[in-house]
Amino acid sequence: MLWAIVMLQYPVPLQLKFFCRWFHMFYKHPLIHSIIHDGFDDGEHPQTKILPPLCFTVCMRFFSWKAVFGLRQTCLLFWCPNNKILDSSVQRTLFQKSLSLSTLALANFSLALMFLLESRGFLLAHESQTCAMTGLGAEDDIPLGERKTVTDFCYLLDKSKQLFNGLRDLPQYGHKQWQSYFGRTFDVYTKLWKFQQQHRQVLDNRYGLKRWQIGEVASKIGQLYYHYYLRTSETSYLNEAFSFYSAIRQRSYYYQVNKEDRPELVVKKLRYYARYIVVCLLLNKNDLVTVLVKELSEEIEDYTQRFNTEDQLEWNLVLQEVAAFVEADPVIVLNDDNSVVVMSNRLQEGGVPQLEQGMVVGQLALADALIVGNCNSQVKFSELTIDMFRMLQALEREPVNLSAQTNKPGTLEPSEKPAKRENPHKYLLYKPTFSQLYTFLSASFKELPANSVLLVYLSATGVFPTSRSDYEGPYEYGGVLTNTNRDVVNGETVQKRNQAQKEMHCLHPGDLFPFTRKPLFVIVDSSNSTAYKNFSNLFGQPLVCLLSPTVYPKSMQDQSQRGSLFTLFLYNPLMAFLSVCGLSSMRQGLWEKAQEFLRKVNRDIGQMITRSRVIDQAFLQFYGDEFLRLLMIRFVFCSATLRLHKLFRESQSFPESYPQLPKQDIVESTTLQKHVLDLAAMLDVQNLFCDGMMDNY
Repeated sequence: MLWAIVMLQYPVPLQLKFFCRWFHMFYKHPLIHSIIHDGFDDGEHPQTKILPPLCFTVCMRFFSWKAVFGLRQTCLLFWCPNNKILDSSVQRTLFQKSLSLSTLALANFSLALMFLLESRGFLLAHESQTCAMTGLGAEDDIPLGERKTVTDFCYLLDKSKQLFNGLRDLPQYGHKQWQSYFGRTFDVYTKLWKFQQQHRQVLDNRYGLKRWQIGEVASKIGQLYYHYYLRTSETSYLNEAFSFYSAIRQRSYYYQVNKEDRPELVVKKLRYYARYIVVCLLLNKNDLVTVLVKELSEEIEDYTQRFNTEDQLEWNLVLQEVAAFVEADPVIVLNDDNSVVVMSNRLQEGGVPQLEQGMVVGQLALADALIVGNCNSQVKFSELTIDMFRMLQALEREPVNLSAQTNKPGTLEPSEKPAKRENPHKYLLYKPTFSQLYTFLSASFKELPANSVLLVYLSATGVFPTSRSDYEGPYEYGGVLTNTNRDVVNGETVQKRNQAQKEMHCLHPGDLFPFTRKPLFVIVDSSNSTAYKNFSNLFGQPLVCLLSPTVYPKSMQDQSQRGSLFTLFLYNPLMAFLSVCGLSSMRQGLWEKAQEFLRKVNRDIGQMITRSRVIDQAFLQFYGDEFLRLLMIRFVFCSATLRLHKLFRESQSFPESYPQLPKQDIVESTTLQKHVLDLAAMLDVQNLFCDGMMDNY
């Protein structure tokens, strides 16, 4: 009773933690574990157990064991195994009774002593921890309310760290396994953030709360929103992540870090800058990215001079990657003041041709997308190549501020997202192994809803067959590289293999055959993309493959590090058109005029696709989805542009598709050719294009 009264002065979370600790100790005790689980042998199945008779036990004697206060239980202990006498469990000898009672008294005394010592040590440890945090001794006269405030804050802080660290253990694939855990994590961080706001003065005086600790909590919340965006593809959460990261910088939460002689705190500040830059890149805030890169460079220089660390080269590499990423766009748009105009390339209202009334198209919707990047020489930042970055935005709508939607500024509740998921769910895989890629493919295929489409985008180095076989199968043409060879046999890395064997670190066209049981849309940007034109639609489901050119003119090959031309056409057709024409800048007025003309071209291409009588029905079944519709229209525009350009004269320099698009009706349509030449005339680059189609390419 005395201990119950003592415990009442502590907060409820501490009481729960205390009793959970005791439950854990009792549960794991070997003798008590045997009581709970009915024996020491956990591997014994229940149906194979033979219970002893009701009144007699054979080859053993037993006595009672008081395991928990107020609860008397019986544990069967193997004792005198060689005794063949049958002892009644009712009529025991005096010796047995005395021995059992003595053992029982000893057990009760040891448990009581252990309880008192453990309880006292636990409470004293907690007391010393709280005093160490507040900087006050046990003798100081701290009001009970303030002591409770500090204790509750410590509990919330500890709980938030546990949940946040547990995020890395969640599966990266699947839609349902992680949602409840994210919800609990958001809930705890919401309480923690509001708690420190409401009790800031007490925490400053009694806990010694520092501004960098507040910044660390805000940074964790920003990371939560960013990872929630990656898992849900809801671009609205990027704005929420940006608001917290921006508040950290505006309120100078990390300003005092440089005055403390703790390099680990400076590293936290540098990582915050890197995460902030990633969010700004995804939101196309390039002006702010430039400022942040400059600040990060100064912070890295100060960090390396003060602590003389070994990670200087790594942080300098981060700066180089960011600078290359920002400069990857081949064309810049200038306004009247010669300042760069940042353009968003996400899907906006009116950005895709609408379906005509009475048009018969499929009702399929893009639900999942796998975006794979494995180009060694391509610009990247934070495991995101420039091609992955562009395709990522091509499959998203323009973000909307979530606070404005819910009319709750600063909300931290992840459950308050739009009811309808506007964007397809995406997996970003940077240089995955074959097993990793197949795992994510299988997870997406398994959870794909009805009347939905799985999109697979492959931007990777081509893998060509070592020898040509007479048998033309799905594994005879090579494919795209999944990752470098890491197989080890007897301690040696396998470098050479029999020419008759196929490359195992390669995604062959045949590897995708099992997933054609559901609607599949494939985009391959590789030097061996033509391997995927030998596809076979085995199950009769809608299937389309858009394949990049495999050969580019020498002038275009020099720009391969800044991203593929084919992906650039799918991401921003006008920028790709200007890049092909060698233009690196354009005035904003002319840009907007060309964009308006291109919208008219897109409408005409859409009509060509839907009105063609010889086009494969798979294109029409995918045409109902806005994202897939825009990708197919941009693919047709890319094909027509490269076929008219004078530098692209080889057949390998033109995009291909499976099934093939009708040339006369769509790709080589005279109407489309006229549109391309009119756009070239508008930009004063008509000399780079042929007046008509050549018959000998």
